[in-house]
Amino acid sequence: MIKNKQDIRIETVENQGNIEGRINKDIILTPAEMLERASMFNIITLPSGSRIKEHSHIDDAEIYYILEGEAEVTDNDTTATMRAGDVMFTGNGARHSIANNSGMDVKFLACILKI
Repeated sequence: MIKNKQDIRIETVENQGNIEGRINKDIILTPAEMLERASMFNIITLPSGSRIKEHSHIDDAEIYYILEGEAEVTDNDTTATMRAGDVMFTGNGARHSIANNSGMDVKFLACILKI
């Protein structure tokens, strides 16, 4: 399968579920396009002041790969700053969050794998 940029759907989510503030999702591949082996493969834009609140990954795992900007993340009980090129993996019951406390947008690739 080849998918062109103009075929990527963009969705905005505001103050829903574990999202505080707003995120924009470039939905690169849908679960069906990934043969249901993953439930998300998106580029997330997290504007300044927005965050994805702490949540667990029990029956799946999530990867964050920072593309642009600087984000504060939690990985269980550890807090760290991530920048472009940094990666975080959360699975097997672990929990994480990501917040943009900077003045610039944060962009990251988010992939949720079914395990």
